[in-house]
Amino acid sequence: MKELNLILKRIYFAPSYTIGKLSIEPNLFCDTLEDVNRDLDHDGKLELPKVMHETCIPFGRYEVIMTMSNRFKQVMPLLLNVPGFEGIRIHSGNTAENTSGCILVGTNTEKGKVTGSRIKAAELYKHIEDALKVGNVFITIK
Repeated sequence: MKELNLILKRIYFAPSYTIGKLSIEPNLFCDTLEDVNRDLDHDGKLELPKVMHETCIPFGRYEVIMTMSNRFKQVMPLLLNVPGFEGIRIHSGNTAENTSGCILVGTNTEKGKVTGSRIKAAELYKHIEDALKVGNVFITIK
């Protein structure tokens, strides 16, 4: 079985959002935007209290599958077994207000935003769907 490895490297920690770079190993694919990072000690223990809909997921490695999202009414990537979180997806959106712990994909062309998100999300979904036909998909967040 083959593996597709996504690597999300968080690079900027603002008071209200987190910016990262997503690679489809080994190539850079896009930028990401997430909620506030409250896990700055990198050991899985939240240093700040989790705030519902305003906290990005802990650092770690998660399996990714494609399932139907009741909220978005489409098949989307779902991260499995995220400690303290449920329903974590990778999807389109532009600002931290568009995520509830999920990972938004796009291009970081404006401070605190990603743009071109729908196009990047569609491209990423295709990569994941193709990979799942022959193996597993994982995302590592560091």
